[in-house]
Amino acid sequence: MAEKERHCSFCGKKESEVRQLIASPEGTFICENCVEICKTMLDEALEKEDSANAVIPLKKPAELKEELDKYIVGQDKAKRVLSVAVYNHYKRINSLAEKKDDDVEIEKSNILLLGPTGSGKTLLAKTLARILNVPFAAADATTLTEAGYVGDDVETVLQRLIQAADGDVARAQQGIIYIDEIDKIAKKDSERRRDVSGESVQQGMLKLLEGSEVEVPVGATSKNAMVPLATVDTKNILFICGGAFPDLESIIKERLNKQASIGFMADLKDKYDNDSKLLNKVTVDDLKKFGMIPEFLGRLPIIFTLDGLSEEMLVQILKEPKNAILKQYQKLLALDEVKLEFEEGALHAIAKMALEKHTGARALRAILEEYMLDIMYEIPKDDNIGEVILTKEYIEHSGGPRIIPRGQTVLQLETREL
Repeated sequence: MAEKERHCSFCGKKESEVRQLIASPEGTFICENCVEICKTMLDEALEKEDSANAVIPLKKPAELKEELDKYIVGQDKAKRVLSVAVYNHYKRINSLAEKKDDDVEIEKSNILLLGPTGSGKTLLAKTLARILNVPFAAADATTLTEAGYVGDDVETVLQRLIQAADGDVARAQQGIIYIDEIDKIAKKDSERRRDVSGESVQQGMLKLLEGSEVEVPVGATSKNAMVPLATVDTKNILFICGGAFPDLESIIKERLNKQASIGFMADLKDKYDNDSKLLNKVTVDDLKKFGMIPEFLGRLPIIFTLDGLSEEMLVQILKEPKNAILKQYQKLLALDEVKLEFEEGALHAIAKMALEKHTGARALRAILEEYMLDIMYEIPKDDNIGEVILTKEYIEHSGGPRIIPRGQTVLQLETREL
């Protein structure tokens, strides 16, 4: 009777089908292909373990603020609060990674940003993530609905974070998630219809905010039997929620007026009508009255406000940050060997137009794009143009930009019709 050919105990391939079989003392065998697969699996497991226990290089709060100052104009108090909060958050993560024995457990402190549209809430969160070199994902609360309804499941934001971490779940678990328009999921007063995007979404987000293990589909937008699931622990993910909270000022004003109207030294009821810093006086009770549930607010212990942007701040935003819009246009024209300059009056005219749109800094690019369109269209056609100066008259439609040919005197373009 012929002796049975030896085979790999893992893949089942015969000895004649592989280059080498390695025998164990018990008489089982493994081929070189399976050894290579096992090595890859071990390397990946060790890499994930190292990633999970990695200590994040951390800047001190003053250093974080200094970096934020390069990209964001004003909002000094907000930058200080956020720098300290983020520093403490990642200091906490590093202490866990270093497995320091201590009876005191530091709880996670998620953040709630309040401020007008275009005041820099998203930019603050995104810039911090870039400074710290951690994965960042942004979501819009208006797209979130209760699980089972049309719209994004609240767990979708975790899936985006994993994608930002290039599929590395351990690294994603140390990232930052920014959820914008959080005020849009405030509890509704209506009791007739099921609230699939208000209180129920707040309830659905509690497990993400507080720190729990959540199964998230990898490489697909929904859970099903054919999609692999990754278990994400949210206990070390920093959640930053932001919103404009319209009508919150009236709630704050009502509370302050009620307090101020008591006693002989009662203040006038219109005292707070023109208070531009009214949002800074917000309390948790004001937010509850707005429609945010107590359990949700309890998981966002750090609450602070961003100031609305003034004309002067908008001018600074145009020209001062590292990636300022004007610098971007100047670089674009420099590629055509043309110098671009802006008169101070032109910058203030643009800032005034942005203020009228009530969308904060977001309006600046749209306005500039409109005025730069003709210039960027004409310049590539004329090699004689050496410099373009945008004037206040051009922005106000009473004149044109100044054109300086290479080595010649200043020319004035005709006023364009809008």
